[in-house]
Amino acid sequence: MMVQIKDMTFDKAGIGPVSARVFQGAEYEKSPPVLLYFHSGAFLEEGRKDSEVAETLAGRGTIVVMPDYNAPLGAVFPKPLETGFSLFSYLAKKRAGLGNRNSLLLVGGTEAGGNLAAAVALKARDHYADELDGQVLLSPLLDPFMGSASIRKAGAIGMRARWSEGWSHYLSGGVCHPYAAPCLCSRLARLAPALIVTAEDDPLLDETLSYAARLEEAGVEVKRHVLPARTGWPSVYGGTGEETSSWQDALNGRFEEFVRALGMH
Repeated sequence: MMVQIKDMTFDKAGIGPVSARVFQGAEYEKSPPVLLYFHSGAFLEEGRKDSEVAETLAGRGTIVVMPDYNAPLGAVFPKPLETGFSLFSYLAKKRAGLGNRNSLLLVGGTEAGGNLAAAVALKARDHYADELDGQVLLSPLLDPFMGSASIRKAGAIGMRARWSEGWSHYLSGGVCHPYAAPCLCSRLARLAPALIVTAEDDPLLDETLSYAARLEEAGVEVKRHVLPARTGWPSVYGGTGEETSSWQDALNGRFEEFVRALGMH
């Protein structure tokens, strides 16, 4: 399916105007899912961006809204979360002409964006328990201590220094709140169902699976998927490697299964 990409500004978000890039298939169902998707970038990048993940999911009928979440208020916690949650709240109430009231509303993200999506899901649980239908966490960057075994692979793909810098910047306000590092949150019950994806050769594998296990222990419905090595998965957040990316069909398949299950509920 051909994907249409357009830039929009959501003027009525609670914090003020938020610019976003919207990815939408040229043909889609009457009530397509709407995914508020937070891009990767180690908490450091701003500006409207292209995204292979967003295009991949939009190509199968999802409306993907990718906000420039660092620009309105800054990139230090809790400002990106305030921006992200403000836009989520607006979409929950109005949909802004994207989909309709029968459309599933999801939050998702990759790497630093996965952190933000998890935080929005936590805050949504605390404020809008019935508005968020699901969360999609793609190799979320959750552990500011970078202490897992798999993170040792980060240097090989050029991400260790990048993530260290990103965490230092994001937490430079001097607070490590559970919303800033969801892996530290002790209260995970009643969160929206989660689709969690990583790969065998992903430096974020361990913290991703650890968070999935803790969600399951808290009674959250979790669909987890670990792609095999050498699919080029780390490229979704800027990791370098020699592999040709081949993760797209697997991601689409798992996402469609997840959405179908949510629709049955």
